[in-house]
Amino acid sequence: MTKQEKVQFVIDTLADIYPNIPVPLDHKDPYTLLIAVLLSAQSTDVRVNQITPLLFARADNPYAMVKLSEEEIREIIKPVGLSPMKAKGIYGLSQILIDKYQGEVPADIAALEELPAVGHKTASVVVSQAFNIPAFPVDTHIHRLMYRWNLSNGKNVVQTEKDAKRLFPKELWNELHLQIIWYGREYSPARGWDLEKDIITKTIGRKTVLEAYHKKKIRR
Repeated sequence: MTKQEKVQFVIDTLADIYPNIPVPLDHKDPYTLLIAVLLSAQSTDVRVNQITPLLFARADNPYAMVKLSEEEIREIIKPVGLSPMKAKGIYGLSQILIDKYQGEVPADIAALEELPAVGHKTASVVVSQAFNIPAFPVDTHIHRLMYRWNLSNGKNVVQTEKDAKRLFPKELWNELHLQIIWYGREYSPARGWDLEKDIITKTIGRKTVLEAYHKKKIRR
């Protein structure tokens, strides 16, 4: 297969498996999505979805959020981890949204990246999922799979994002990044990986990755 044929195989396979792709984090608007994505850093979407209803029952907009203290926010979000830093970020960005953006979340990656505790990946997720602006947020699943599929050398997430944007059509970015995340969780995890179930890697996988998998299996 040529690289372009491999890319098309990925697109077609993911479309077959995930014709309707759910957004992993529960939210109702750009602000609640921004907070949920911020909370998901070094945590799981399941854990975040358990905590956000408790937080949003108290404050689901910047004006209500700044009425809480950082300590109150931290106490609610403690189970997701890194709570002191995240609470400070949530309080700080809420105040900036009020002061600078009339309480609205800006639909711009650069503006979002200027907010406390908001990195490039978080900003990319928000513009893609809340505003439907093409972006390709790269998480650990996408980083791993792009390497396994020999579509990126996977030196770092910045390079992986560039490669993904270069290879996949822009109009599919928002859908594809979610499809790859779900596929990585269900068929191509870092641990407990079963190549037989992972049709994409089995078909187009990087030779060294496949060889290492089979060697490991023989040793068992």
